[in-house]
Amino acid sequence: MAAILKRDQVLSPRVVEDMIANGHTIVIFEDLVLKLDSWLDRHPGGGLAIQHMVGRDATAEMKAYHKPKDLKTMKAFRIGRKPPGLWKNHTPPIRGGVFRKLHDIPPSPTPMPLVVVEDVDVDDDEDSSCLSDSASDGSDRSVPTSLSSIDSRVEASPAAPKIAPGYEVFWRSSDDPTVTTKVFQGDAAAYTAWAEQRDADLVSLEYPAVDPIVQQDIAKKYSILAQRVHDEGFYTCHYSEYAKEATRYTLLFTLSMTALYHEWYMTSACFLGLFWHQLMFSAHDAGHRAITGNFVVDTLIGMWVADFCCGLSLGWWKRSHNVHHLITNHPEHDPDIQNIPLFATSPSFFRGVFSSYYDFSFVWDAAADFLVPFQKYTYYPVMGIARFNLYLLSWLHLLSSKSSSLGNSSAWWIRPVEITMMSCYWYIFGYLLLWCTLPTWPIRIGFVLVSHIITMPLHVQITLSHWAMSTSDLGETESFAQRQLRTTMDVDCPAWLDWIHGGLQFQAVHHLFPRVPRHNLRRLQALVKEFCAETGIPYTLLGFVDGNAKVLGRLAEVGAQVGHLVKCQKYMAETGESGLH
Repeated sequence: MAAILKRDQVLSPRVVEDMIANGHTIVIFEDLVLKLDSWLDRHPGGGLAIQHMVGRDATAEMKAYHKPKDLKTMKAFRIGRKPPGLWKNHTPPIRGGVFRKLHDIPPSPTPMPLVVVEDVDVDDDEDSSCLSDSASDGSDRSVPTSLSSIDSRVEASPAAPKIAPGYEVFWRSSDDPTVTTKVFQGDAAAYTAWAEQRDADLVSLEYPAVDPIVQQDIAKKYSILAQRVHDEGFYTCHYSEYAKEATRYTLLFTLSMTALYHEWYMTSACFLGLFWHQLMFSAHDAGHRAITGNFVVDTLIGMWVADFCCGLSLGWWKRSHNVHHLITNHPEHDPDIQNIPLFATSPSFFRGVFSSYYDFSFVWDAAADFLVPFQKYTYYPVMGIARFNLYLLSWLHLLSSKSSSLGNSSAWWIRPVEITMMSCYWYIFGYLLLWCTLPTWPIRIGFVLVSHIITMPLHVQITLSHWAMSTSDLGETESFAQRQLRTTMDVDCPAWLDWIHGGLQFQAVHHLFPRVPRHNLRRLQALVKEFCAETGIPYTLLGFVDGNAKVLGRLAEVGAQVGHLVKCQKYMAETGESGLH
């Protein structure tokens, strides 16, 4: 009885903060305070998924990713209850959140620096496109920066920000408001800070405010929608649809082997690439436990499809993909957009970022300076060979300590089975097909390139729904539902083309309800549209061509910003002047 009473005790936010400061993994679920220390390394979805929820109310995320019966087991980890009312989310330690122990003396509050801007007159010379260090007359004509209001006075251009030549940015001392100090003179760090804030302000104008009351209302409406999705049977998998899928897969593989038998090598490569392309849609479903709902069965299905048939690690994909779903489009935490020096979809990458997923710093260097300005031209060629990078990431995962060998849990078998299946893939494809069957090296190289380039639409489809969307961090008060809709785009297409897109055209719907089988997503889309209309959250839906244009536009915009910075810094290095008079 005493243990039960203890587990029902109300824990104040200050006590929870102290526990996190002492290294404990504390997550809020409904009104329960969960201590997940012992579960962190055994979680089938990976420990990083839990770490991104530390100190937060993770109710929406946990319900989206787990079946109701699985959530019941979470009560075994409860150590108390949260106080009534809204829970104020903390920034998790993995994202830089700072937590104080109870015995620590709270630091004296320090006023935040105020960023202000000034008008200056500049020459129209093209070498004058740099950011200045001080006003020509030295006067203090500062105004508070609300970058959305700046946009009303400064012409915005998707190609190159026009604010650079005509404004100066100062830091105002919190101790003496009459003193201003220069923070940058054309350098990337200061420009990056401005660009990040500008993007966030523009997004804030378009989406509901991140005020806790507003977001709590959105969360409640999302919870009602989630219950409706459950009650109306959207999680029911129609296996007849997978029978159709299996027929298509078998046909494509048979055509590839028939062409190979008749020595039509490039034709065989085309059909093999189409086989891989279509097959991975089912691996995606299995990875989300959307086929049978059983962890073991869906994992085996997914490994058969991904590891044995395609040579890609399901375990790597699940670890990466789970984090991507939880912290979508965050430059420092979403591995799906961390592609420096080839691509940058956010100005945040200009300052370099430390990836919490890779435990690695992506440094902005000369290679990024050279490659990113051309990224709109290299996008499709790189997507054509992206599969080779997935091979590398898969093996690096399986051979590292991050692989899914979950201690003494029931999932200990995942890693050895994956290694076995991927080894079988390379024996069949690499040795029996490429080496023993194909006659010459030119044919072997051509077969590999054609079969892999054919899968390019899959990689375009994966990036299409996110790379053109917001990468801003609007804070811990933003609801799960709003973040997913703000960072994800759906692709419009007729129903008879759904098999080509494989359900990935409903990414926004999928991000809200990742366990729903893809064959139910078109019906569910109608409910999501109603939810967006009710909450005021924009629902981004574009055709495939328009979606591609939006991605290329974003790549061109960020690339132009890099070109602007490089030009500015080069001018200053050569002249020692800002270029402003």
